Amino acid sequence: MELLSRATAILLLIILSPFLLIIGIGSLIIQGRPIIYRQTRVGKHFKEFFIYKFRTMRIEDGDRNNFNSGQAAVLTKWGRFLRKTKLDELPQLANIIKGDMRFIGPRPEVPEYVSEESFSFLHLIKPGLSGFSSILFRNESEIWTMIDSDDPYKDILKIKVGLAKYYVNKKSFIQDLKLVMITVVSLFIPKKMGHYLLMELLKIDNTEKIRLKDIISTVRIKEIEKDKILEDPKANRRKLIFADIIAVLVGFIFACYIRNDFLTPELLSDINIFPILGALVVAKIMSYKYFGLYKGMWRYTSVIDIFNIAKANIIGSLIIIATLGYFRGFQDIPRAIFIIDLILATGFTSAIRLGIRLIFSHLLNPHPYKLDFSKRVILIGAGQTGEFICKELMNDSKHHMEPVGFLDDNPDLQGREIHGKKVLGKLEDLSDLVSQYDEALICCPDSPRKQMHRIIDICKEAGKPFRTLPSVSELVSGKVSVNQFREVSLIDLLGRNEIKLDEDLITNYLQGKRVLITGAGGSIGSELVRQCLKFNPALLVMLDNSELNLFEIEREIISNLSNVLIKPLLSDIRDKNILSKVFTEFEPQVVFHAAAYKHVTLQEAFPWEAINTNVIGTSNIVRESLKHDVEKFVLVSTDKAVKPTNVMGATKRLAELICQGANSKFGTRFMAVRFGNVLGSSGSVIPIFQEQIRSGGPITITDPDMERYFMSVPEAAQLIMQAGSIGKGGEVFVLDMGEPIKILDIANELIRLSGYEPELDIPISFIGARPGEKKKEELVLDDENIRKTLHEKIMIVDSPILKEDAQIITQRIMNGELNGNEFDNNKLRSSLSALIPEYQPGDDLKDPVILRIKPEAEA
Repeated sequence: MELLSRATAILLLIILSPFLLIIGIGSLIIQGRPIIYRQTRVGKHFKEFFIYKFRTMRIEDGDRNNFNSGQAAVLTKWGRFLRKTKLDELPQLANIIKGDMRFIGPRPEVPEYVSEESFSFLHLIKPGLSGFSSILFRNESEIWTMIDSDDPYKDILKIKVGLAKYYVNKKSFIQDLKLVMITVVSLFIPKKMGHYLLMELLKIDNTEKIRLKDIISTVRIKEIEKDKILEDPKANRRKLIFADIIAVLVGFIFACYIRNDFLTPELLSDINIFPILGALVVAKIMSYKYFGLYKGMWRYTSVIDIFNIAKANIIGSLIIIATLGYFRGFQDIPRAIFIIDLILATGFTSAIRLGIRLIFSHLLNPHPYKLDFSKRVILIGAGQTGEFICKELMNDSKHHMEPVGFLDDNPDLQGREIHGKKVLGKLEDLSDLVSQYDEALICCPDSPRKQMHRIIDICKEAGKPFRTLPSVSELVSGKVSVNQFREVSLIDLLGRNEIKLDEDLITNYLQGKRVLITGAGGSIGSELVRQCLKFNPALLVMLDNSELNLFEIEREIISNLSNVLIKPLLSDIRDKNILSKVFTEFEPQVVFHAAAYKHVTLQEAFPWEAINTNVIGTSNIVRESLKHDVEKFVLVSTDKAVKPTNVMGATKRLAELICQGANSKFGTRFMAVRFGNVLGSSGSVIPIFQEQIRSGGPITITDPDMERYFMSVPEAAQLIMQAGSIGKGGEVFVLDMGEPIKILDIANELIRLSGYEPELDIPISFIGARPGEKKKEELVLDDENIRKTLHEKIMIVDSPILKEDAQIITQRIMNGELNGNEFDNNKLRSSLSALIPEYQPGDDLKDPVILRIKPEAEA
């Protein structure tokens, strides 16, 4: 066997000598002397020898003998090529001839890392030119930089030792032959062979296999991240255009041959063919670009994309036919060529894109690798969303998740397969399938409230992690993606149905317009900013008096690289001069007025602040809107404006009346939108309860019967924008908030979502209603009627107050009947009551902000 190895090495050295000479000359020209690099390694019986390689590193960058330093930066460009193709190791044929090495075996290591105890197998076998570790760690220097360790080489060395011991124990001629074949194939498809070999090795009974799995998993993740960073969409687009040009030219030439019974057509020997080919390429590429063939990610090519390719080729062919017919009259060009060319061009351009998908879905994303290293997930819901998520998981390994199947209560789907994944049963079967999955993904986020409760209860009972998609209304892009899965939140338990927007109506009044949003840094205002950007306004002016909030929303939208012009303004709506300057400079066409004070208790203590912002500030904005002919003005109102029992509600009701009084048939169209509480907004009960739970309780609730209407922030913002598209002027819209929810129920659900039990782990304390609070909120007054609109979630309130009455109230405010500079709480509350008879404040308020924290506390 020894003689056979040496004879084979001599034969290969002779055969490859011209090739070795070319590499040597290339090395000499590109990186100079020395051409051959030699380094001390440990061989059989721990005898040291010099291993030969083509030099790949710059000598001046460090010690020659520290070849395994992991410093990829010292590699020359030529060296990187040699290492990647393993050509740098060809001189080791000389080591085989000398008897230092064999073709297949453990890789030889440098003396400083070799101990007789760990490398005892060297008593039995010579090191090899190739083997398990050399195939698996073929890009070793890059792998070192991906492992978080003080000495990453030692970590990899442990794996190498385990692989070497396994090889020695299982050594056979068949195994050596198999490794030779894998080595050769890995030169062309290294990732696939490396992953295949890894799957085989993970089946062995080896103490190092767990560590091996961890290291390779980490490295694979880093490789994906690195590929993502280095990926250049423009370069990829240029490559695809170049490939299409070749496909178009080849298709036309083939069409000429087919039309001429595969004989050389005279047309191709005519010098005038070059302008024809040029025109053909220009027409086809322009058509491809028009149909968006260079915008998509072709690794996800689908049937719809093939239809687009066909349409693009048809239009391109029609353009070239019309052009040639006009200028040449089809002289010497059979018309049948264009029909054949259309078929071939469609086939070739489709084949290019399907080839890209094949490469990404199979060669660069081998399924055996995913099965062992990916988290096993079961998809709850086999509808359209579940199907899409399954497809994305199977097509893209970066998620590191492998769908094992679906669960769905639809009896018609039982036993069916979707993308090769079976519907394993109904939802209640989840606990029986615990051993088959690591995590459950809820793919039906817009389920009704009771159904979502049931899903979550079953997931909790199964005892495995579970996540859900946000509702479609929460997705700014409107598109579902695996990356958007998150922990289940209270919003999911509300079970809000998906909101269907008439986007054409919204586009008509926002696209290309100058839009002003006041309170743009707040919960509703910032969401209006996000949603507005989808409809491409010409300019978006964001006005807020909070520096931090304005900074946060500005940073967020800039990071999203929107094409919309953005202007953040740190300003106060109470300042008439600033507002006049803003409207004069930017001339907004649409105004969303979300700036307001909204915390009930604080506004009871400081009513002048509520009046100056919610009433006077609104009046200022309305006046400037009229002066500058704003097209639409949408006021963000609240359910607390109905039968107000507090200052905040009374001031928002006045804001509604100011807008109603300002509306006219020929000028700015004013409208208001009423709705209840939004989940997760600053100061709402949700973040307060969450903080109390983190602190171990108790959760404080004012009254066990307290209930409120709730909706998510994105849902509210979308409906506000939709109401603006519907409004003709003068309306007060009210949003369908669903059924009111008890605050106590919310507290109990939040406690359970946090993994605790109400009262048992987290106590609940009832502290009594605060000044101005109502147990139940209403959306309309007793004498108000509601009627439907074009949108099922938006209604119009028919107010009994005439426009003239609203104008009188506005005039009384302007005449100073409501003085924001009066700092007497009770006087201001009385003034509000005089303007709004339904507002009847209680007893004189002394000072609700002085709170007795401890019984012995004194002011």
